[in-house]
Amino acid sequence: RDSPLSTWQFFVAKALPERIVASFQATRVLDIGYSAYQIPFAGSLALFYFTMVIYGLSLVGFGLLISSLCATQQQAFIGVFVLMMPAILLSGSVSPVENMPVWLQNLTWINPIRHFTDITKQIYLKDASLGIVWGSLWPLLVIAATTGSAAYAMFRRKVM
Repeated sequence: RDSPLSTWQFFVAKALPERIVASFQATRVLDIGYSAYQIPFAGSLALFYFTMVIYGLSLVGFGLLISSLCATQQQAFIGVFVLMMPAILLSGSVSPVENMPVWLQNLTWINPIRHFTDITKQIYLKDASLGIVWGSLWPLLVIAATTGSAAYAMFRRKVM
């Protein structure tokens, strides 16, 4: 055993600081949107932060999965960059997913940014309930569980 930490302790140590920083940043963005641009937040803050936690876990899962596949930090950085640039461009925040070719629309289902973009629009602008955002939330849960489990298994095999 190479580490005094268990695998789950390592995962929590990687995920928790990111979640705290992301929550602070989201709060600031909401505040600036309201105070500087008078964009009202129509939905439930509790639902927004809940979905943001799920979104963050899906991103942490992807990040840890990529890092568990790489031998060096530089490889992990390049891997994240190579995957995240197309993910951002294909998220629906630059152009609507509906305007993409069908094969690309199908590919975006594994993109957590696409789902959180949909959730954010629905909660922020339309006061959507959990029942309405569920169609975008369940894929995030599947992505978080799949990538988190795969990263956990690979990391445990590789390091622990």
